[in-house]
Parts: sequence; C-alpha cells; structure tokens
Amino acid sequence: MNRPFLVAQISDLHLKAGNRLTYGVVDTLGALRRAVDHLNASDPRPDIVVVSGDLVDFGRADEYAVLRPELARLQMPCYLVPGNHDSRAPLLDAFRDHAYLPASAEGPLDWVVDEHPLRLIGLDSTIPGGHGGQLLDSQLQWLDEQLALRPAAPTLLILHHPPFVSGIGHMDREAFINASALERVVARHPHVERLLCGHLHRPMQRRFGGSVSCVCPGTSHQIVLDLQDAAPAHFNLEPAGYLLHRWDEQQGLISHNGVFGDYPGPYPFYDAHGLID
Repeated sequence: MNRPFLVAQISDLHLKAGNRLTYGVVDTLGALRRAVDHLNASDPRPDIVVVSGDLVDFGRADEYAVLRPELARLQMPCYLVPGNHDSRAPLLDAFRDHAYLPASAEGPLDWVVDEHPLRLIGLDSTIPGGHGGQLLDSQLQWLDEQLALRPAAPTLLILHHPPFVSGIGHMDREAFINASALERVVARHPHVERLLCGHLHRPMQRRFGGSVSCVCPGTSHQIVLDLQDAAPAHFNLEPAGYLLHRWDEQQGLISHNGVFGDYPGPYPFYDAHGLID
C-alpha cells in the first residue's frame, strides 16, 4: 500500500433492543447510525474499523440482533472485542461470520489479524460478571508469543479496559487487575504502536510499556470529567467522538481525535488579501 492506512476506532456503543433509550436518556441506536454514516462518508474513508468493547448494554441476544445489521452497513472491514457490558456467547453467536473470532466462547475472545499494513491483536479483558478488567496469565503468555512471531510488524493491541488509573473516581474502583504484568509484556516488544482501549468514554492517553495507550470517546454518551476520588457515576451528552489512527511506513502512527455531528464551518483563514483581519 503506497498511501496511508487509516484505522477508525469507535467504542462503547451500548446498544439496546426495542428502540429503548440507554439509561432512559441516550438514543444509542441513533448515535451508532450517525457514526456509521459519518465513517462511510469520510474522504478519505477509513480502511478498517475497530470497536473497543461495550457493543451492547446488557449482553443479550436481542441487543446483538440489533447491532449486527448496523455494523454491516460499514463499507469497510470491522473488528470487535468485548467489553464488560458484553457476553461472550451471544456476541459470538451473532457474529459467527467474523472469521477472526474464536470458534468457542468457553474462554477469552482473543484474536489476531495479519492481513493489513498494521497487525491487529484483539484481547478480551473482561471478567465475566465484573466491571473491571484483567488479562489472565495464559492470555499474557499467548500475547507474548504472538508478538514474538512478527517482531518487525507494527502492531495494534485492541482491548476494552485501559490498563491504568484514570483519576475519575467511580471508574477506578475496579482497576485493571494485572496492568503491570501486561506492561512488562508490551515493553519487551517495541513494535507495539498503540493499545486501543475504550471503557472510559473520554479521550485519554498514557505512556505504557514504551508504547501509548489511547482511550476512545463513546459513540454516544461521555463520562463526566470529574477528577475527584468520590466522583459519582455520572454521564453527559458531550459531542460523540472517535479516534482515527493514520499509519504511514515513513512517518509512523498518528492518532487523531474526531467528533461525530455537523458543526458550523469550515471557514477560511485567508482571502485574496492574505490572513483575514
């Protein structure tokens, strides 16, 4: 590929069935439809989309039945990892045609895709029945082995839970259990370009194991930016967003924060006389 490779990241769709509003407030189906339309209409259009978890709200089959045709409207390949609101078996049943996913939901839904200029490794950081994240020792060993197979391939790790403390009190109460062990694995493999995460419903970045952990904003609602230990579990309707990661073999990986929706502009900086006064 002689042009840059574009990866769009969306996260925390929280889709419900029956046209129900999430938390009685958020039209998550409408938000996802606007996101898909936006990505399809982008110029240049992303080459692939990764979805970093919380695909639906309660992990039910009827919710995945609503999600599936909406993601099928994307005009580019789409790759999924589960979040704490998801359930492995119903997710896998709904997306059996996603050949990169494991055949069985008996364990974590980890996967590898090798067919793009950036190698993709999906990691299932969920704890069934829990809110926080972890990677099992067996997953960390598998990840270490996978990364060692292609040490020259620039690689993205996609997982739901960011492996760090955010400072937003209620989101940190169930922290990533073995973040330090994951960081040691990442540090052994400098070709890990990014860890692409969700869960926190806000754009955030942190250095991690010599790489960068990027958190994607929510496709619909956002977590309130409240850096108090006692921050309550509140959300708001700030503009919905996504991340757009631009890979160029010479220039490396640049991660942009974008928003969905229509806003005034664009306006010119210059006219026939120069910079507009």
